[in-house]
Amino acid sequence: MGKLRAYPPVKFFTAITLNSGPLLLQVEEKLQALLSDIDVTSQSYNFDVFTRYYESEMGKGLSKKLVSFSRLMPAEILPDIKIATNLLETDHLQKGGRQVNIDPGYITAAKMVLATTKDYDNRLYLGRGIFGDVHFRFRKGQFQAMEWTYPDYRQPEVMEFFEHLRKRYMSQLKEWPVIEL
Repeated sequence: MGKLRAYPPVKFFTAITLNSGPLLLQVEEKLQALLSDIDVTSQSYNFDVFTRYYESEMGKGLSKKLVSFSRLMPAEILPDIKIATNLLETDHLQKGGRQVNIDPGYITAAKMVLATTKDYDNRLYLGRGIFGDVHFRFRKGQFQAMEWTYPDYRQPEVMEFFEHLRKRYMSQLKEWPVIEL
């Protein structure tokens, strides 16, 4: 029988998809108030080349940016964060459609998890209408995409971002004690 241990805190990030540059600063400020200061960011990239999923609601010319937050927090708050980011999206509705899509997730030593409201066979129910979806697993010294990992997350520069984020997380994690239950 294994020993029960408290799960270590995780490093949260969000993927922000939008078509208005000025709105990005507002969203980042609100996310920092929710989660903590932003500590790592990716370059914005053209999201339209990967999918047209949001085009009818948000228009063309969408870009996506990944941002992570400095404070490590408990993994079990992911549903609360997803609900809060959904509310933040509704703060920026225009003609009934969103101007921004915010997908929160977290990094651990072993994986990258995204929150979603949609149920599929590879997603675990976390509570309050939210599911967790593992998109990367850490094997042989690097993240590996799953068969369902979104196409934009499979891009080398995006995978490098998450590997950099994991290194930062592992460094931060050294300050946390292992607590046996």
